[in-house]
Amino acid sequence: MSESFKNWRGMQASGGRRIKRSLFIDASGVRFLRDDEELRMTQVHLLTDYIGRKQAELKAWNEAQGHSAQLSANRRRMTNLGTFRAYALAYLKSHPDIQPNMTCMVRQMQTTAQGVPLEIYCFTRTTAWADYERIQGDIFDYLLAVLPEFGLSLYQQPSGNDLRAGVLPAVLGASHLPTLDNKSA
Repeated sequence: MSESFKNWRGMQASGGRRIKRSLFIDASGVRFLRDDEELRMTQVHLLTDYIGRKQAELKAWNEAQGHSAQLSANRRRMTNLGTFRAYALAYLKSHPDIQPNMTCMVRQMQTTAQGVPLEIYCFTRTTAWADYERIQGDIFDYLLAVLPEFGLSLYQQPSGNDLRAGVLPAVLGASHLPTLDNKSA
């Protein structure tokens, strides 16, 4: 045999096809949740258990610190990224097309120049390629759309349009740039 091949037998036998893809979160948006945001997050059904457990954990830890917990840097608090990670995991575990008997996790990978990667790792209930792609697309569409609810955004490298709109006017002055209809000013 001179060509490589992929053995799909294991996937077919398991009944699930793996999703392993990352969302690169813009690190500049990662922050602690404000009290009003934390209260609002308690209204999100998929976060109810997480928020309750996390609030109890943080309260106990902060109380154990005593007087030193008055200083913000000595206190533990909930973050928007950690809360989104918990939400994404709860969303996957409640998704009807995700295999419940196989590994399912949302993990934070090492930060890169492109942001903070959150890896989605789970298995679909189907091995059919077209269905798998639809399910995977639907999951990522949804997670991308819900990011702003957590005060987060996806990292995106600056494009030529970003540079023209932001950097060049500051450097050259607006009078030196062509107008949108490509006529000179």
